[in-house]
Amino acid sequence: MKDLYSILNISKSSNNNEIKKAYKKLAFQYHPDKNKSKDAEQKFKDITEAYEILTNSDKRRMYDNFGYESISGDIPNINPIDLFQ
Repeated sequence: MKDLYSILNISKSSNNNEIKKAYKKLAFQYHPDKNKSKDAEQKFKDITEAYEILTNSDKRRMYDNFGYESISGDIPNINPIDLFQ
């Protein structure tokens, strides 16, 4: 499971301004055009994903309550009727 807060090096109580500030700093540092290391592109993608999720109040609430899987699309399709049979 990805920890989006640690990816951006912020606390769980951070507000949108703090998230944006952390994102800008890390995005500049790991942008593939600026950083030629092998993992820079993946790190940049992770930073961007964390920013997009944590600045969206609905997605952030889902992430905080149910984890990364709830917003990543990795949850299996379950028929509710099957649960009660």
